[in-house]
Amino acid sequence: MLIEYLFEKFPDTDLAGEISIDDLQSCYKESKQKFDVDPVFKKKAQLAVVRIQGEDPVYCKTWAKICETSRTECATVYQRLQIELVRKESFYKPYIPSMIEELSDKGLVEESKGARVIKTKGDSNTLILVKSDGAYTYATTDMAGLWYRLNEEKVEWIIYVTDVGQAKHFETFFKVVNGEDGKKFKTRESKTVPLTDLLDEAMTRSKASITKRAEEARDAKEWTPEEIDKTAEGHPRISSSTAFEEV
Repeated sequence: MLIEYLFEKFPDTDLAGEISIDDLQSCYKESKQKFDVDPVFKKKAQLAVVRIQGEDPVYCKTWAKICETSRTECATVYQRLQIELVRKESFYKPYIPSMIEELSDKGLVEESKGARVIKTKGDSNTLILVKSDGAYTYATTDMAGLWYRLNEEKVEWIIYVTDVGQAKHFETFFKVVNGEDGKKFKTRESKTVPLTDLLDEAMTRSKASITKRAEEARDAKEWTPEEIDKTAEGHPRISSSTAFEEV
């Protein structure tokens, strides 16, 4: 969706050159609006996904640049949260065909209007593995990632941390993985607050709290600005959280 919109908006520009995070954010919103009202653009955007998964050089070059720009921006947030990313989503792509084959052999995959899907009992949701145009979905990659962790890494515990908006997706997802015996086997439109803003707000409030407590303590030592900043940076991560009034 985003790549196709960039091609239309900047037809004479080498999109593999410099793309700022501000460009990506504004164009993403604009592309989503066009995607919702323009059926021709919607079809082009869907085919763009197929081209990327088919390793079209032009689309992949632009996709790689978008990923690089996004990772650079995200790295600043991850560093503050002390998060280390081991693998990116595309890492699991080579495992998708064998994963789908295994699920098919188990009788879990069925054809539906040209697509390959999984339907779970007691759930109205359908998990789409391969769309009718041959493209994979987010669920496909999620499933391949879990398949890899269970079969290649042989893990015993997996913890998923997500927001309530993804709850239904993972509910269906885990039904496929666990089966009836329990054994292993939308944010695009929301007006979200950037995580960097939330971290900055947490930092500001933590610094104010530390400064206030230091001033109230009669025997408190003199805190340097550097000590306050360092303590405030770590304090929200390890202490109990308080919801902001307008998140």
